[in-house]
Amino acid sequence: MPTYHYLLNKFDQPDSGKLILRIMLGGILIFHGIHKALYGVDEISVMLTSFGLPAFLSYGVYIGELIAPAMILLGVLTRPAAFFVMINMIMAWLLADASSTFRLDEQGGLAIEGLLFYFFLLWPLCFWEPVSMP
Repeated sequence: MPTYHYLLNKFDQPDSGKLILRIMLGGILIFHGIHKALYGVDEISVMLTSFGLPAFLSYGVYIGELIAPAMILLGVLTRPAAFFVMINMIMAWLLADASSTFRLDEQGGLAIEGLLFYFFLLWPLCFWEPVSMP
């Protein structure tokens, strides 16, 4: 039993867990932003105008998928950056995936589970104190 308690105390590192979550989320999301930076946001502009919204809002994707993930990754203004990415996720859901909300994919999972995964992992970052990289 002492070994169990030793290991339990050794692995009780909540700041390390927060750091890993922040690096994972920022590091994965930033690739979406890099893609948008390389290939543009014309497709998003079309979706926005089809909903009656101004096309210039598509440039918000650069903030939500490039700048904010970089801020999360670096630990700079993590809370507002996570909140902005969550708003970006809601917009992505409304514009592209709202009709797929309760649809199952070929493997039996929700069609929007990736979006939900990001959204609900970003949510705690809005409440936690930022953790600096060691």
